[in-house]
Amino acid sequence: MVSPILRARLTRGTTGKLTLKAARFNDATGAYGAFTFYRQPAMKTEQIGTKAASANNRILFFRSNVMVDANFDRVTAMSAAELRDLAAGLPAAKGTADNLPTLPQYLPKKGAVENSAKYVLGPQALLAVNAALTPEQIDFSHDPEVLMQDYTSRDGPLTLTILDYPTPQIAGERLRALQGATQNGSKPFLVRRSGPLLDIVTGTVGSSDAQSLLNSVNYEAEVTWSEQTSVSKRDNIGNLIIGIFTLIGIILLISIIFGLFFGGVRVLVKRLFPDKVFDRRDDVEIIQLHLD
Repeated sequence: MVSPILRARLTRGTTGKLTLKAARFNDATGAYGAFTFYRQPAMKTEQIGTKAASANNRILFFRSNVMVDANFDRVTAMSAAELRDLAAGLPAAKGTADNLPTLPQYLPKKGAVENSAKYVLGPQALLAVNAALTPEQIDFSHDPEVLMQDYTSRDGPLTLTILDYPTPQIAGERLRALQGATQNGSKPFLVRRSGPLLDIVTGTVGSSDAQSLLNSVNYEAEVTWSEQTSVSKRDNIGNLIIGIFTLIGIILLISIIFGLFFGGVRVLVKRLFPDKVFDRRDDVEIIQLHLD
C-alpha cells in the first residue's frame, strides 16, 4: 500500500524552481518496487538516499519506505547535494519494514542492461511492465516476489526473471506447471529451480548465452544459530568442579566438628564419671576357649 502522493513546488532562490513528488509505502520493499518501475535504463545512477537515478532535469530516489521524484527547472552543481540533504532528513521505517528485498543479490552482472531491473509484487505491476510471463503462469496466490532484468547476448536480447516463492515445495509445483509453457503464448522459454527460486529466461533462448544465464542463478540457504557468546555460571564445567570440591570440604569440616564434639563428650564423661558410663569393668567379659 502507498500513502497519498505529496506534491510541492519550491523556489530555490535565483537558481530556479524544484517540483517534488513524494510517496510513502508500508515498507522499503514497496518503495524499491516503485523506484524500479519508474526508473528507465537511460537514467544514470546517483548517490542519493538508498538508491537514485537521474536523466536530464529529473532525479528519482528513495530512502527507506519513501520515494521522491524531483524535477528541476535548471540543474546546477548543488542540485544533487540539496537532494542528499533532503534524503537524510526523511524518516526511516521501523524494524523489518526498513529491510530491502534480497532478490537483487541473485542477479548476474555479466551482460546486464544497467537500470533495467524491475521488482514486482503483484499482477497489476506485472502487466504494467509488459512482462513475457502472465500472472496466471506466476500464480500470485502464493505471494511470490518477482524480479526481472534485461541482458544482452550475441544472438539477441534476453530477460531473466527470478520468482521467489515461500517454500521449495511451492517452487517445485510451479516448475512442473511451467514446463512446456510458452512466453506470450508463442515462443518457449527456459525455466529452472534452485531452492525456493525459479529462474526463467525469455527472449532468444536458443543460444548458449541463454543457458549460461539460466544456470547462473543459484540459491544459497542462509542458516543462523543464535547462541550465547559467553558460558553461564551454571553451564561452566570449571564452576561445577569447584562446587564439587567445595561440597566435599564442607562435608569433611562437618565430620571433623561432630567427631571432636562426640570425642570431647566421651573424654569429659570419663573424667567426671570414671568406670560408670564408659569402659565399665563389670561389663567386660572375656570368653575363654579351653582348647587344651
